[in-house]
Amino acid sequence: MTTPQQLALAGLGNGRCLIIGEVALTHDGSLGLAHAFVDAIAAAGADAVKFQTHIAEAESTPSEPFRVKFSRQDETRYDYWKRMAFSEEQWKGLAAHAAERGLLFISSPFSVEAVDLLHRIGMPLWKVGSGETSNRILLERMAETGSPVLLSTGMSAVVEVDAAVALLSTRGVQVGVFQCTTAYPCPPEKIGLNMIPFYRERYGCWVGLSDHSATIYPGLAATALGLDILEVHVALSREMFGPDVPASITTTELRQLVDGVRFIETMRTHPVDKDALAAEAAPLRRIFTRSIVAGRDLQAGAVLTRADLRVKKPGTGLPPERLDEVVGRRLRRGVAADQLLAVEDIDGLSH
Repeated sequence: MTTPQQLALAGLGNGRCLIIGEVALTHDGSLGLAHAFVDAIAAAGADAVKFQTHIAEAESTPSEPFRVKFSRQDETRYDYWKRMAFSEEQWKGLAAHAAERGLLFISSPFSVEAVDLLHRIGMPLWKVGSGETSNRILLERMAETGSPVLLSTGMSAVVEVDAAVALLSTRGVQVGVFQCTTAYPCPPEKIGLNMIPFYRERYGCWVGLSDHSATIYPGLAATALGLDILEVHVALSREMFGPDVPASITTTELRQLVDGVRFIETMRTHPVDKDALAAEAAPLRRIFTRSIVAGRDLQAGAVLTRADLRVKKPGTGLPPERLDEVVGRRLRRGVAADQLLAVEDIDGLSH
């Protein structure tokens, strides 16, 4: 049976953008809230829900400081990682819930131990956080699973991205590269849409945008360029607690983003034939275009001057482009003001 994961992955590279709602740690260690995010992101129409899997003792030391102090509850970053952790059974439950809602379940691992835990659950693909793109040990362990790997590039120079892509490609793993800027929220001048075609040409792989702008605009613009994957941070409300909330969109905005992406995809995949569209509009042309009409009451035998004529709607009579042909000719019969002129009204005029 085809699973939701396979269905979602099947769209990659086929003109349909995979849209990922990134929860990260905005669940704040609450399993119930994490499940609420699954439901909200599914209801918004996204393809995937993504979390982060931190095993404190595997990735940090107890003395790791906060880069930016945001928590009154946690003395150190290590304490925060501990409070954010779920058990393997709890991760399984989240993955099962996502599958029930038709979502791809993804979680970014931040240690080899986290890769092993998530692999046992069954990750359909790996998302590598910006700070881990140079972590060769982590990339090699992911590659061993054979699942696709998506690389964020927020902290990496191009040469570092080159090395990561090469490492994974030589192991036969499908790769995706996200344009990402490590700024929370990210201002428009640092979004870097120019990197999307650059990465596509350089690596010939899936290309995505990991957006931290807290708006839907970069995702829409990137889709117009042609995008395989779009990841946006999501919060249930901007009043929530957590370091990613200022860089998140709400689930209501996620619905708007999904609708916009699908609208743009439909436009991109349906080029129009302008002549065919014009032919379809023929009935409307008769209403909205104009005809040559008498500007006043005119007697039979009158020689028509420009001052005698007007162009008015509807467009069911002589078209305005024949005005020069009409001027200087003689009327065969009298016409009233605003009467549409016909070929039969004018001497020497042919169809």
